Amino acid sequence: MKLSILGGGGFRVPHVYQALLRDQGVPRIDDVWLYDTDAGRLKAMTEVLVQFAADFPDAPRVTATTSVNDALEGSDFVFAAIRVGGVAARTCDERVALDLNVLGQETTGPGGLAYGLRTIPVMLDIAHRVRALAPNAYVINFTNPAGMITEVMQSVLGDRVLGICDTPSGLGRRVVTALGLDASRAQFDYVGLNHLGWMRRVLHNGEDVLPRLLADDELLGGLEEGMVFGREWLRDLGVIPNEYLYYYYFNRDAVRSILDAPQTRGEFLVKQQAAFFDRVTEAAGGAAVSLWRQTVADRSANYMAEAKGAVQGEASTEPGLSPDPEHEGYAGVALGVMAAISRNERATMILNVRNGSTVTALPQDAVVEVPVMVDANGAHPLTVTQPDLHQSGLMQQVKAVEQLTISAALTGSRTDAVKAFSLHPLVDSVTVGRQLLDGYIDRIPEVAAVFDR
Repeated sequence: MKLSILGGGGFRVPHVYQALLRDQGVPRIDDVWLYDTDAGRLKAMTEVLVQFAADFPDAPRVTATTSVNDALEGSDFVFAAIRVGGVAARTCDERVALDLNVLGQETTGPGGLAYGLRTIPVMLDIAHRVRALAPNAYVINFTNPAGMITEVMQSVLGDRVLGICDTPSGLGRRVVTALGLDASRAQFDYVGLNHLGWMRRVLHNGEDVLPRLLADDELLGGLEEGMVFGREWLRDLGVIPNEYLYYYYFNRDAVRSILDAPQTRGEFLVKQQAAFFDRVTEAAGGAAVSLWRQTVADRSANYMAEAKGAVQGEASTEPGLSPDPEHEGYAGVALGVMAAISRNERATMILNVRNGSTVTALPQDAVVEVPVMVDANGAHPLTVTQPDLHQSGLMQQVKAVEQLTISAALTGSRTDAVKAFSLHPLVDSVTVGRQLLDGYIDRIPEVAAVFDR
């Protein structure tokens, strides 16, 4: 089977390839195509993959290309993980908002809307190309903002587009592991949108074990979410929120922490990536893999530093996310989806899928993040307990903003864009909403192009 990876020069690509190396099921991916607009990044990541493949005689062959059509043609699966504008645009996503004392973050808040505005037209074009060149392919979307992008691509490809984020599954795994239980026997009651959801029950052998965790000071305090939100707030809520809800529940704290930091996450990554690509071209022997491992570890140590008390660019002293272990994180979820579809290895996981009647408070065509059963016929959302009033209200408001952003990106409507920024719960000001839009148009050419048509 052929897998095309759009954004093939990205840092997570080796995680996916390592998962493929270990996969011995039939059929399996034996042909991997990496697409990227940057030939230098492609060359570097290809070298990392070649070094990983050295010990595997049946390793999937790797082809790198700057032609998206060549990458897509005849694909069985498409992984989409692109960043329109690169990390330079990401730093603008952050700084335009921070200059107005509003949250500057990659996917949550106004930065995520700017990211969506410039990415939606590109991903819509890719969806049309998939339909023409690989009509039977499933698209596994990692491109952020994942909910918005998945929703747009589904307008062309329907339910053959699935959005993936490893945060919900990682949360469930941490809860079960903290209690010393077998994660393979757990079922998760989770509902939300991408980067905005809640783990409400964790069933193990039919028993909801979440209250046990919430009642235990030591276990709850040692959980990553316990460190981010604090034990008292988790007990007040009675659920475990997705860690990105930190930006909603502790918005002023987050903005102040980011403003006080010497650099933003995006600025840290600009420097780190430049150093990696400068050094990897000179790496000999197995040095490219070692350099990649160290770079990924440093990135992980500073992930969501503002929520965890770390400083961008310095090693964190607190336990944090692992550097995406291939059997559990991002790559593990992706491989599970492919195995379920191509080999009918039924699996239950939390994905971004079309709502239908799953969450009655949201439109049927909205993309939601919920538990689904995946098999050879695709993804089938499971019945969930309806979200409470607080959860529904926040989901509705953010979904309205997402759909306004989609409309603005597709039509070039400044009116819809202003409404999207102004109505976002983390902006809450028409004046600031207009200033945000003007700032992003001024600073990011790809955003300006949306409104120049």
